[in-house]
Amino acid sequence: MATTGLVLIHLEAGRERDAIEKIKKIDGVKGVTGVFGSWDAIATVEAKDLETLAGLVVGRLRAVLGVVDTETLIEVKV
Repeated sequence: MATTGLVLIHLEAGRERDAIEKIKKIDGVKGVTGVFGSWDAIATVEAKDLETLAGLVVGRLRAVLGVVDTETLIEVKV
């Protein structure tokens, strides 16, 4: 079973569109939505396990120019 997460993303002003387009192209990112509020975008990510998901967020998503900060929420079944 895959591990799914929602990544809340702060983006640098003026780089939102470019950053979101780059995030959408990352393998494991299932979708990205721009939002208003405390965060600028939310990405749905999926990986085979928690360790792989962490590598995706830390190694790939956070490396995108314009990404300032992230918070990852791991999906659980209740």
